[in-house]
Amino acid sequence: MIGRLTGILLERNPPQILLDVQGVAYEIDVPMSTFYNLPVLHEKVVLYTQLIVREDAHLLYGFLSHEERIAFRQLLKISGVGPKLALSVLSGLSLNDLAVAVANKEAGRLTKIPGVGKKTAERLLLELQGKFVVAGAGGVAQGTPVVSSGNDIVNALLALGYNDKEADWAAKQLSRDSSVSDGIRQALKLLSKS
Repeated sequence: MIGRLTGILLERNPPQILLDVQGVAYEIDVPMSTFYNLPVLHEKVVLYTQLIVREDAHLLYGFLSHEERIAFRQLLKISGVGPKLALSVLSGLSLNDLAVAVANKEAGRLTKIPGVGKKTAERLLLELQGKFVVAGAGGVAQGTPVVSSGNDIVNALLALGYNDKEADWAAKQLSRDSSVSDGIRQALKLLSKS
């Protein structure tokens, strides 16, 4: 998979850019939050990428921040949300605004995004609950997707055959400062009791 590209920005045609990476030009779709923060043409840019392989195309999506790519991947896990809608959500709301909307269950903010109706907004609120850390004074940036050791623990539990709900529940029961190996052990104990 293509995880990151570093190259020269050749073209900007919203929402797509053309990035020259050592003589190979990649067409990459980006959210408007990334698009507006790109350097001028013919400057170097580093993008975190997500490759989507479909029957009829290989599509590349790019993000200036690792957190944006994580949020994109979280959105793709939601039933009925494809890459275009996920890009639309990230274009319509900053990560901070999305995190606040999810934390406050503000479906109205989400329905203002093109392509997001009332049912989709409610599904987004339900599925994204607990996926972002919203902290005012706690030191974690507002709107930061959850990517701590808890995410590694969840991934390990998923690899062991637990479903998303079980893995998320177990990870939420653990203290924030647990190491990954201790967290997995504790989570397995919790799951064996339930």
